[in-house]
Amino acid sequence: MLEKEKFMKEALKEAKKAYKKEEIPVGAIIVKNGEVIARAHNLKESKNSSISHAEILAIEKANKKLNAWRLENCEMYITLEPCMMCMGAIINSRIKKIYIGTLDYKTGACESVINIKNYKFNHVVEIETGILKEECEYILKDFFKMLRAKKRRKK
Repeated sequence: MLEKEKFMKEALKEAKKAYKKEEIPVGAIIVKNGEVIARAHNLKESKNSSISHAEILAIEKANKKLNAWRLENCEMYITLEPCMMCMGAIINSRIKKIYIGTLDYKTGACESVINIKNYKFNHVVEIETGILKEECEYILKDFFKMLRAKKRRKK
């Protein structure tokens, strides 16, 4: 197994935690020097907070772990393409590279809805997509299928 697949599996474990809490199943981990230094999953519903995305929560944990706001030489593995808010946080935290499981054609800010490569920022984040794509897509599709079934049962 490739290292990037190994780390994406760790992000998927976080997505599964979100699923169990009936949160949109997105997971993120931050890696520095081959070691996971932070992990998180969506907690928007649990925290009643529109900014409690997996990426934001993982960045906050990494900042605390490293006692620094700059996450230079860190990589982030995310099961779903980040939104504009999260991409802004990733750029501002100086993360070197992000690995994305699957694209988000509703709010994605790396290439789906907005292509971040078309803009010039003070920091450029390397982006690689399609890591364990099928697994990352499946958990999302299964989650929304479960939610629809739950709504039908309530009627």
